[in-house]
Amino acid sequence: MEDLFQQYKSFLIFEQNLSSNSVDAYSRDILRYLNYLKAAGIKSPLEATPKHISRLIQALSEIGLSANSVARNISSIRGFYRFLIGENICDNDPTQNIDRPKTARYLPSVLTYEEIKLILSVPDTATSLGLRNRAMLETIYASGLRVSEVLSLELQSIYFDQNIVRVFGKGRKERLVPISDSALHWIKKYLDTARPLLDKKKRSEGILFLSVRGTAMSRMGFWKMLDQCLKEVGINKQIHPHTFRHSFATHLLENGADLRAVQEMLGHADISTTQIYTHLDRTYLQQEYKTYHPRG
Repeated sequence: MEDLFQQYKSFLIFEQNLSSNSVDAYSRDILRYLNYLKAAGIKSPLEATPKHISRLIQALSEIGLSANSVARNISSIRGFYRFLIGENICDNDPTQNIDRPKTARYLPSVLTYEEIKLILSVPDTATSLGLRNRAMLETIYASGLRVSEVLSLELQSIYFDQNIVRVFGKGRKERLVPISDSALHWIKKYLDTARPLLDKKKRSEGILFLSVRGTAMSRMGFWKMLDQCLKEVGINKQIHPHTFRHSFATHLLENGADLRAVQEMLGHADISTTQIYTHLDRTYLQQEYKTYHPRG
């Protein structure tokens, strides 16, 4: 079992190119599964049957794991068996006919366009950091990027002539995403005046958005900057950096964008992940109807 586990872990690291957090999460799930099999007297995962998977699901539920956590464990185990089948180590996947438990889908909070404009107006663009902050906020809203994607952008990631930003998302998957003229305007101003001052010690290693130390910004640094902007404009919603991504997708769909196009821009592997924004859109329409229809 240990040998198969190490082979799979190497596959996740070197072939799937997953982040250390993702590798750790998958590894914990697989180790829990392998320990469960050992306790049940099963010497190899190749000997496991659908009954073992069903019993594990029941056991995980009984110890208090949420439906989301149980579903993630099943996905991890399924990925493990797909690897084993792909390597011709086994030809049977005991999870094949196992249904994932139904999980609650929470609608993420979304900013209105007016709120977005308020937040964008907060940074003092007469200062280097204010100019950087404006350029970052414009970029994250214009292209729907994850915070990690924004913070890892390089100088060569921006194609000014084509209004395109080159992004490496989860699993280092590359995608090309449109970016607005407004965002490019602020990026250019940042590059011309602010970034050279932040990169005085030449520590940037080609990263686009720099901290006061001249190195790549941290997620915490971005969060503190955003939190300060929210306080200044008095927005009390449950807002976090990912909210800009949710708002990007929702605003596109509200204005008639094709779901498949939004999926491509967000870098979602499965369109069902993108479809949550259609629920947000319907909620928005219902709220508008109740607010503005004379008999709503």
